[in-house]
Amino acid sequence: MTQLPTRPTTDVKKTSTGRRTFLKAATAAAAASTLTPALSLARSAHSYGSDEIKIVVIGAGGRGSGAVLDALHTAGPVRVVAVADAFEDVVRRCVSVLSKRLERAKSRSTQFADKTFDVPPERQFFGFDAYKKALATDCDLVILTTPPGFRPLHFAAAVAAGKHVFMEKPVATDAKGIREVLAATRSAKEKNLAVGVGLQRRHERRYQATIERLQDGAIGDILLTRAYWNGTTPWVRPRKDGQTEMEYQMRNWYYFNWLCGDHIVEQHIHNLDVINWLKGGYPVEGNGMGGCQVRKGRDFGETFDHHFIEFTYADGSKMYSQCRHIPGCYNEVSEHAHGTKGYCNISGAAIHDHSGSLIWEFGRGGGGGHQQEHHDLFADLRAGRIPNEGEYGALSTMTAIFGRMLTYSGQKLTWDQALNSQVELGVRDFASFDEAPPVLPDADGKYALPVPGRTKVV
Repeated sequence: MTQLPTRPTTDVKKTSTGRRTFLKAATAAAAASTLTPALSLARSAHSYGSDEIKIVVIGAGGRGSGAVLDALHTAGPVRVVAVADAFEDVVRRCVSVLSKRLERAKSRSTQFADKTFDVPPERQFFGFDAYKKALATDCDLVILTTPPGFRPLHFAAAVAAGKHVFMEKPVATDAKGIREVLAATRSAKEKNLAVGVGLQRRHERRYQATIERLQDGAIGDILLTRAYWNGTTPWVRPRKDGQTEMEYQMRNWYYFNWLCGDHIVEQHIHNLDVINWLKGGYPVEGNGMGGCQVRKGRDFGETFDHHFIEFTYADGSKMYSQCRHIPGCYNEVSEHAHGTKGYCNISGAAIHDHSGSLIWEFGRGGGGGHQQEHHDLFADLRAGRIPNEGEYGALSTMTAIFGRMLTYSGQKLTWDQALNSQVELGVRDFASFDEAPPVLPDADGKYALPVPGRTKVV
């Protein structure tokens, strides 16, 4: 068994503040330059001597509730002070479930004695403007877990409000959103605000140990990498009577590109990020193919059910990327590397020479990334370190968007063409469920699918 790395590879800025003054220095000062004078004064005078970290969640569905539970499992006092979502029923369910789960946990273990769920009705926000109300509360860290199309808007607002952020992947659904996230990431660095991104493999000790060995030359020069997320359709939420088109699409967000980005962006980003991490960079060009073979009909929106891309990195090495949502097919979720001296199952944390003999393996344990990323983030905050994962979160998201551009268009494109694309998916700061979403069905209730060779992406 190898010695475990003590922390993930990330951009971390150390501060000279002590344990009991860190949050005030890192958060209140940043907020003072952006909030109204009265609120700025109140925040700058607030004491964080208890070391209690106050959090809000914006996006209260399954992933949002899960991220809050992960935060409540970290060491040190944590108080949940607000819950926000576009849908009232989602807010109410989240509050009910989380409050009961924390109450049960407290009855079973003293580990949760310093954790508090303090979300009265006046701090339960719903509607398109719920995120603004949540950001106006007295909180230190914001968890962003809405459908990813809204991530650039909410992330920029959180940074402007002087909040530390944990945001789920992906962080955007088009190149415009990526550029906005990169700009907000730079602003967060200037304001000394922490940014965590839910690419949890970077926090798993088994992945860290494997990547470190590969980067140290365990299999020689890396010539080829492979990344897979082949599985089945995760869920479908059929239209209900009385729903507006906006509500239907937001409830069924996985199948609309302005909200999800296609499953290559929403899911396969994890595997693509591992290869980017290993390579220490991002693809410079690519080509691909894809389509919608079986997942057709009114309930499946406008996304493909399979993608294949050949990415090329600056050193000339290739990555082959597969993702598929078709039942009854070969399934695989993994990453692999092939080099001049051997090959590695990265997800399996095992390295072999070309004869097939095992050179190294991590062994058991070292996983649990969803929880570990929160342990790492909260430990950093309490130690006065300011991690910022915004850049690699944005650029790995862009890698997935780049892949979608390649399969939708059928063209060979460069990274610069993709990143600078002016084709937008239409996400904006909506005000009502009565507004028209960016895409609409035809007279038969079906949505137009991309057509390679005709669809414009740049």
